[in-house]
Amino acid sequence: MRLSVFCLFLTCFAPITPLQAAGEGDTLQQIARTAKIRIGYREAEPPFSYQLPDGEVTGFSTDLCRAISEDIRRKLKLDRIELEYVKATPATRFILVRSGQIDIECAATTNNNERRKIVDFSYPNFMTATQFLSRRQDNLKSLADLAGRSVTSASGTVNIEQLNAVNRAKNLNISVMPTKTNEEAFELVVSGKASAFVMDGILLAALAATSENPDLYALSEETLSAPEPYGLVFRRNDPAFKAAVNESLRHIFTGPAIHGLYEKWYTKPIPPNGMNLNLPMAASLKQAYEYPSEYQD
Repeated sequence: MRLSVFCLFLTCFAPITPLQAAGEGDTLQQIARTAKIRIGYREAEPPFSYQLPDGEVTGFSTDLCRAISEDIRRKLKLDRIELEYVKATPATRFILVRSGQIDIECAATTNNNERRKIVDFSYPNFMTATQFLSRRQDNLKSLADLAGRSVTSASGTVNIEQLNAVNRAKNLNISVMPTKTNEEAFELVVSGKASAFVMDGILLAALAATSENPDLYALSEETLSAPEPYGLVFRRNDPAFKAAVNESLRHIFTGPAIHGLYEKWYTKPIPPNGMNLNLPMAASLKQAYEYPSEYQD
């Protein structure tokens, strides 16, 4: 699972680099100066953030950030605003945000206390629990069934930390196989090199659904965590930008727009191959949308 350009002292003669900006603190001033927002995306994390064959970046989180960007454009009274998409992985996302190369990461990043020490998060935009995916033929139903097996998860995620913790606590003797990306981890299961892949349930369901034969894979009912929230990620200590992001999200979540967005990405076919997750909105997520608030674990 499921992780800020600071105050710019603008002059007519001293251009500010992203790295300088990252150490100071007002993203909105930088956006006003450049008419640009740098959005972090993932290459393959449907339905939240992914790239189509023609190079277009799309997804549920991407749509949210496009709406936020338009609200910020109006707030700053800009005639136009450029969206610059910057590729991020689970291992690089926080580095890119903290260094000022990304203004807001719009993907599937779990909000927790440890991560809030290095970055900041928007109101929750989705909730999911950590599960494992395996080949149906292996009949792996529970965490106990993973004992003595090779299990994979992506580096830099909450999920691999949870896997290691469960492995120690239950003395399962699991051989943990870290990967750089979710796609690499899934391929280890496909090839039989790993017995299971531990990740956010929604992302596992999406990977299986986009595979050549989704029926070959099973998602565990047992979880390694309670439901946890995803949030959009930006730099710490930038209250003006955080307020602008959350103000925009509150408008989306408490109005009619969220229902159309949710249906578009979770209950209808999505590009490029018409995958349909057929995932009704959970009660916990519905409540999060109706009453947006900062998450504290």
